[in-house]
Amino acid sequence: MPILTVKEAINQALVESFTNDKNVILMGEDIAGGKGREQYQGTQDAWGGPFGVTQGLLTKFGPERVRDTTIAEAGFFGAAVGAAMTGLRPIVELMYVDFAGVCFDQLMNQAAKMRYMFGGKQNVPMVVRTVVGAGFRAGSEHSQTLYSLYTHIPGLKVVAPYDAIDAKGLLLSSIIDNDPVIFMEHKRLYMTKCEVPENLKPIPLGKGRIRKKGKDITIVAIQRMNLFAEEAANLLADEDIECEIIDPRTYSPLDESLIYESVKKTGKVIIIDESNPKCSLASEISSLISENCFTDLKAPILKLTAPHTPVPFSPPMEDFYIPSTKKIIKGIKTILKY
Repeated sequence: MPILTVKEAINQALVESFTNDKNVILMGEDIAGGKGREQYQGTQDAWGGPFGVTQGLLTKFGPERVRDTTIAEAGFFGAAVGAAMTGLRPIVELMYVDFAGVCFDQLMNQAAKMRYMFGGKQNVPMVVRTVVGAGFRAGSEHSQTLYSLYTHIPGLKVVAPYDAIDAKGLLLSSIIDNDPVIFMEHKRLYMTKCEVPENLKPIPLGKGRIRKKGKDITIVAIQRMNLFAEEAANLLADEDIECEIIDPRTYSPLDESLIYESVKKTGKVIIIDESNPKCSLASEISSLISENCFTDLKAPILKLTAPHTPVPFSPPMEDFYIPSTKKIIKGIKTILKY
């Protein structure tokens, strides 16, 4: 079984989707080399976006299907909505999720509402690929994790994969979905690796994953937080503490039943979310557990999130900002005392 990075897995999913459906197109800034790409002489797509994820697509599928855009997100996101309404399946790249405000009207008031406003007669099958996450020393305007911003909007599906298997399988599913999907890729996970089956099928949206079974406490971990959750669980196993790790993978729709089943088994919960705490995914999941599993709880729910501040640029401050393995272990031991 081949070992792929998350970056390679996403590229594979794009190539397979382009091959399987001629209506799939890709648009975004610098995905095909940027301004003056003629100079690359056959390696025109040398850039492949800011992280090189789409390298090779221009050479394979040509400039009609892989298109650089101007630095005008409102314009090319509006074009993507129109393209989706007329039968194409656009994949549009938003360089960083932090730039969402520039094209938010096109997503919130057009893509998300079109099917509803036309009585189910008009689909908008588009995927927005974007990059999230702190820890890259990129400053406040390039480091946010705005999952909850999109999850709040009905009509949008929200996906945040952790490993290469989920990145490929969930992207394949997102591209064939008939609704607009926001596909969030964590920049600090691009080079992480795992085995990926050669004939991996699309992974259904709305189905979470149990990453580790346990009986003492449920850890609900969002995207990169699975890395720290696994580290914490492995260390705690040496103390005979068995943690169950739940990775929801998609947040709209959310696999609520998987979370509830785990909570009913363990009775104790910690939710780890890199985003800011106010109106966050951690808050939403905590609320759902409180409403549906109240009598199963043996201790208060603990939310471990970033503080309610912008992401710092200072490396020591940024490291403190992100929930860590040490903080997770401390939180788990606090809950287990009840």
